[in-house]
Amino acid sequence: MNVLVYTGPEVMQTSASRAISSLRSVLYPHYAVQAVSQQTLTSGPWSSSCALLVFPACRLPLPTSVASSIKSFVENGGAFLGLQAGMRAGSLLGAGGLNYSFRLQDPVSGSSLYCTFPSNEDSSPQLVPVSLRDEEVVSLLSQTKAVDFDGIERVQNARVVAHYPESKSIAAAAASVGSGNVVLWGPHLEVAISQESSGLSSDEAQTLEGRRQSMLRTTLSILGLNLPLSDPNSPLYPLPQFLLASRQGIVSHILEVLSVTVPGQFKDAHDTFSFHAAPHAETLLQQGRTANDPEEVRHIIAFTDGSYPSTNLTPRFDTAAYFIELASARGKTEHTTAPDSWSIGDALFYGEAVTSTQTLLDKNPRFLSLLPSPTLLVATHQLAGRGRGGNSWVSPTGCLQFSLRLRISLASFIAPRLVFIQYLFALAVVEACRHKGVLGERGSSVRIKWPNDVYIVGNEDSGRTTKVAGILVYTAFSGTDVDVVIGCGLNVLNPPPIASLASFAPEKKPTMERTLAILMTTFEAMWNTFIAGQGSFEPFMDLYLDRWLHSDQLVTLTTTTPHKRVRIVGITSDHGLLRTIPERGDYDGSNGFIDLQPDGNSFDLMAGLIMTKAR
Repeated sequence: MNVLVYTGPEVMQTSASRAISSLRSVLYPHYAVQAVSQQTLTSGPWSSSCALLVFPACRLPLPTSVASSIKSFVENGGAFLGLQAGMRAGSLLGAGGLNYSFRLQDPVSGSSLYCTFPSNEDSSPQLVPVSLRDEEVVSLLSQTKAVDFDGIERVQNARVVAHYPESKSIAAAAASVGSGNVVLWGPHLEVAISQESSGLSSDEAQTLEGRRQSMLRTTLSILGLNLPLSDPNSPLYPLPQFLLASRQGIVSHILEVLSVTVPGQFKDAHDTFSFHAAPHAETLLQQGRTANDPEEVRHIIAFTDGSYPSTNLTPRFDTAAYFIELASARGKTEHTTAPDSWSIGDALFYGEAVTSTQTLLDKNPRFLSLLPSPTLLVATHQLAGRGRGGNSWVSPTGCLQFSLRLRISLASFIAPRLVFIQYLFALAVVEACRHKGVLGERGSSVRIKWPNDVYIVGNEDSGRTTKVAGILVYTAFSGTDVDVVIGCGLNVLNPPPIASLASFAPEKKPTMERTLAILMTTFEAMWNTFIAGQGSFEPFMDLYLDRWLHSDQLVTLTTTTPHKRVRIVGITSDHGLLRTIPERGDYDGSNGFIDLQPDGNSFDLMAGLIMTKAR
């Protein structure tokens, strides 16, 4: 789920950036905190995946379209947080230059939660004492304007969240509006307390910052968010990666192709990779775990002798167990044993914490072009995971995240069919979940959301259809070849509130190592058929349509004027477009289908909407 911070033209951008930073510090890894634009808020499909909408301090009144979107979101069960009172609606005539916040009115009681504040824009920030209700512990929060919640006693279901201990006036208030919840803060709860900004001693600033974060966590709990427990072992910076293989000779061949002698370096556009021998693993990991700042170099520890690191070095992923599971999943299937050729999953880079497995490849073109195919990059934590369209992918412990590097020869492949790779991999994920080693029969609840997501249908706890995987495919043409990087994040063992495969198999949870091994072998069988057919998706089309969520689904196409109701009938076999046909009442007399592509359009097929993508 997302926590969206509004960054439209009405917002004070310093407040917005601080809000994003503060929220990420307390909500990772349960929620992805992202900025949301005015256009997306008024026309994009954001509400279904939004756990909380946050408005930083605003310097201008909101347009009616934005206010309407917020009102609908909250009344239908959404959560809203306003900082420095958040949304500004206008000025009170004859009220001494006061502005007032947007009124969030409960449709049942008719009562409204709002506040007023001075219109003076030149107020300098100052630290003011604030306490949570019924608590004597005082913190200092930054404030530029004194906000007045006068009349809150008349608001049904409203309650005081925090107050100013000296005047006993209200600093923050909460209320139920429709089916949703709202909290408005007068002071800048988003502004961190530092020694530099406060003039306090280091210890005093640290204590007060801890209290501010506690106030923020209390506020988020009031709004219904499930806060993660702090994990002191979660890495803050990238850690060394291990280069491993299913058999001896593969790692040495990779190093030879990269022209690297251990110890040695490989420099590229985005990163410098420093390769080390296996005996240095423990020292390098210890240095990485205790670092105060991220290193410029990406360390890689090469195990050239066919051995694997102990689980003391890789406590979150047992690499030896993975290769055992890989051999077991293949069974008696024949695969090559040549030192310069291997099967999918045999060559592995593993890191407990990396920036992004996808970025390590697509931002380093020379490394990508030289790295032999197939090569698998796996991470336990991604510190800057990427999804489709620039979205972030939250990657907590329990999420299986990886990038698979492949190469295709255009001499035997039809280039326009590259689009089907994302469909093929989504199908492989769904089929792997049905394997007895993952979910077995329960895997029938795992389905494809076109074009590149995987969902669990009817989560047993909530009854909701919930995303458990996302897929991102990157392609780069190099002469007569195409370099392909398939990135995937699959929630396997995530704790609540994040939906995962384990939530559907509480009596026998899948393991990370077995799930990855089964997925690699499942995809490899499909990939071999796909390449042999020059990229034809016909051998998989029937199974794909049986496994997706959208057969005969009725959706509204908002890319046309007037909007048109269409019914999904499949995908085209030539270019992988979404094929729809107008409903009888929306038929305009033209012949044929309406075919749609993901680029340039935003697909909220779960809500039944297809619209122009907000930029």
